[in-house]
Amino acid sequence: MTRAGASGAGTAAGGGPALPPLARAVLDRAAHRRTDQAWLSGAWQRSRVLVVDTSAGGRTLVAADAEAPALRLLDPGQAPDAPPMFLGVGADGVPIFAVDAPLPTVPDTRPASLREVGHLLDDRDAGLFITAVALANWHLRHGFSAATGEPTVPDEGGWSRVDPHGDRVWPRTDPAMIVLVHDGVPGPDGRCLLGNNATWPVTPGARRFSCLAGYVEPGESAEAAVAREVTEEVGLTVSGIRYAGSQPWPFPGSLMLGFLAGADPAQPLRLDPAEIAYARWFSRREIADAVGGGAVDAGDGARLLLPPPLSIAHFLIDRWLAADVEPGLGP
Repeated sequence: MTRAGASGAGTAAGGGPALPPLARAVLDRAAHRRTDQAWLSGAWQRSRVLVVDTSAGGRTLVAADAEAPALRLLDPGQAPDAPPMFLGVGADGVPIFAVDAPLPTVPDTRPASLREVGHLLDDRDAGLFITAVALANWHLRHGFSAATGEPTVPDEGGWSRVDPHGDRVWPRTDPAMIVLVHDGVPGPDGRCLLGNNATWPVTPGARRFSCLAGYVEPGESAEAAVAREVTEEVGLTVSGIRYAGSQPWPFPGSLMLGFLAGADPAQPLRLDPAEIAYARWFSRREIADAVGGGAVDAGDGARLLLPPPLSIAHFLIDRWLAADVEPGLGP
């Protein structure tokens, strides 16, 4: 079974990962079946079911094997009683549904969150888990009509909600940008800028740094959001903004658009204290050491912590490290 580290995602020309870890959806969503209630009813009887529990942080059941935590799908008769969400049809022709409910007790399984195991799952399981969590989170937050305040109920196999008047809403995804800012210098002395978010919890003896990120505002392109957010958060002007990849981030329902951009480290950093507690430039040598498990000073004697493997921030950092320098991204 293919895992994220050796999945069909492959590697980019520069040697880094070609796709972010959650950009691996291979399931046939069979969207034309969502409005066919007769087919959905029959499909449920012969389906496999993924249970996710939003009340427990979106956890599901995975095989107890810590090194190969494949999703544990259940027969319909084993699944808790909850509105089914049709995810698609597997390569074997078996329909796959999800339900949002407390996790049942199943031998040889353990509960796990997407953050814990998403990067370890194969392409099919990663796509199933992401979609199920995203859909469940959307339903959780849209139980009432935004226009009338009246209750809505699930429809179209879980891909819409409808109020008593027949007015329908569909799942929405919030676009957000995330950017690795760097100086365009090749080799171990090249540097990237990372920040510590002011709202993150304090870790004794360590400090987490990541890429700068923010939501795309109405009437704004993703590239304009990159330039605006970097200026607002750390006071830098960037150039050579280049798209690197995207992945869903269902916490609760974003699409992270990843970019790399150049900036001149001679520019003074001006931090927005409501957003960024710390920001600093790290050399490629330092980042490589941290990725390899080394103790890198992140300031005040704190050890540098980098983003988790599931995140697109980790993907951007890996790509920057592997490519040495992105052509055309100099300041």
